[in-house]
Amino acid sequence: MSERVAEREAESEAVAPDIPVEPPPAPPQTGKSLTIGAVCKALSQEFPDISISKIRYLEDQKLLAPRRTPGGYRLYSSGDVSRLRTILRLQRDEFLPLRVIRQELAAGRSEPEVAQGAPPDGAGAPADARPGAALRRLTFSIAQRGALYSLEDVVEDTGADPRLVAELEDFGIISGDSRGGTKYYDETEREIVRAVSELARYGVAGRNLRVFKTSAERESALLQQILAPALRSRNPERRKEAVEALENLAAVASHLKHLLLVRDLRRIAR
Repeated sequence: MSERVAEREAESEAVAPDIPVEPPPAPPQTGKSLTIGAVCKALSQEFPDISISKIRYLEDQKLLAPRRTPGGYRLYSSGDVSRLRTILRLQRDEFLPLRVIRQELAAGRSEPEVAQGAPPDGAGAPADARPGAALRRLTFSIAQRGALYSLEDVVEDTGADPRLVAELEDFGIISGDSRGGTKYYDETEREIVRAVSELARYGVAGRNLRVFKTSAERESALLQQILAPALRSRNPERRKEAVEALENLAAVASHLKHLLLVRDLRRIAR
């Protein structure tokens, strides 16, 4: 049986769970294994957007390595499912790109730690006890732009409409970087596109994003004013410490803004 036929049978299990599907033959093993369709079904309640193609994509990116039967079926152990759940939570809750997720997994980040929001190096207070350090998400660095992505890459990765990306440029939400006649976007801009795509599902247009842009510019100016002397220092170590402090302050400001937003929205929800 070819891999294509095997995948079609697995997919039919995911989209039509009420129709009994004969499980593929598998050699004896320890513990229960699941087909890709069964995995998709098992995780669909927590991750409604999960799909067989997404699971296969994560495998292509070397984040998953399920066992294969002689007939070409993928079989996922409980460890594989736990690892997949960790990946999906890191994407959803911490907005981590796959490159960073791969590093987190290699460092031993596990499902319980992700679910509880624990630091990857174990329980207890984080090693960096400066204000905001516990709140910082290491996904994006102020000092480093990270990888660059073409428009095609951004559209493929986020599922955004190219016209939305163009609209975001028109409103100054993202700018991109032209190199050799091709426009590239950094990881932060890519995730901005992803977030705006989600807002667009609720009818939020590009022009409505000016309030976010204006708020971010005001917060940036305030934090820059606080650390301006250290950021202009000729001492490399002092400038490095200032950038780290800037990231910590940004995390505190972001957390405060989130808390204030939740407080105000509670009044609406009453």
